[in-house]
Amino acid sequence: MTDPKRPPVAPLAQREKGEREFDFTSADFERVRKLIYQHAGISLSPVKHDMVYSRLARRLRATGLDSFGDYLAFLEKDEKGGGDEWEKFVNSLTTNLTSFFREPHHFPILADHLKRLPQFATSATRSPIKIWCSAASTGEEPYSIAMTVIEAFGTANVPVTIMASDLDTNVLAVAEKGVYPMERVEKLSPERLKRFFLKGSGGQEGYVRVRPELRQMISFQQLNLLDASWPLRGPLDVIFCRNVMIYFDKPTQYKILSRFAPLMHGHGLLFAGHSESFLHAADLFKSMGKTVYELARQPHQ
Repeated sequence: MTDPKRPPVAPLAQREKGEREFDFTSADFERVRKLIYQHAGISLSPVKHDMVYSRLARRLRATGLDSFGDYLAFLEKDEKGGGDEWEKFVNSLTTNLTSFFREPHHFPILADHLKRLPQFATSATRSPIKIWCSAASTGEEPYSIAMTVIEAFGTANVPVTIMASDLDTNVLAVAEKGVYPMERVEKLSPERLKRFFLKGSGGQEGYVRVRPELRQMISFQQLNLLDASWPLRGPLDVIFCRNVMIYFDKPTQYKILSRFAPLMHGHGLLFAGHSESFLHAADLFKSMGKTVYELARQPHQ
């Protein structure tokens, strides 16, 4: 039964010819850019007009609203941005491209760094290694970090805590389950598959689940890098913040990096994405090459 209050949805053939279901003006797009920047620090490129339309049109259908103007007004009424639709709005506009051991050159560097940490100079003085994965997405990155930890020390019985966070609550729910279709792990070696995953059977055939010892190393939590406070304490030995800063403008990047620095051990490492550079924050971090950074100044200086 159709809703008389809503205009009929254009046939697919019509929409494929460029006739949109909803009007989406340049002014609407600029309102979206302003809202996502204010709430999540994401700086949307002007070329993302079509992407924004296709993703938010789903929210208009879900909410039963007839226009982008009505939808954006609905969001703007909630000034604090804490409502359920704000969460769905942000989730719709965040991109979560990830894979196990993505940018693989980082993981041998991580393993070498872990084995050199002073915590492991003598077994009697061990204190927990703390790692923060600040853009966990669907979990492939934090689980890759956990696998690297186990491989580095030859055991899962290592005092390491991995805090994995993301802005998007939908992907975090996937990450916490740790269940993936086989095609997501097909590039992993047979040794890693056997050591770190359980194959599904019956209704779960074609899927794998991370082994409990891997899952137990990681805590997942929703976190907005623009929040006034973060639910974690330093000092941190490692921060992974890869392919996140590309969504922020330089002032926002600097603001976040200036909050990273005090959280880190003097020996801590910051891992960035392959297309990211923090040269504009040279007073905070200096490059070690291969998009790996260390503190520009030691804490005691």
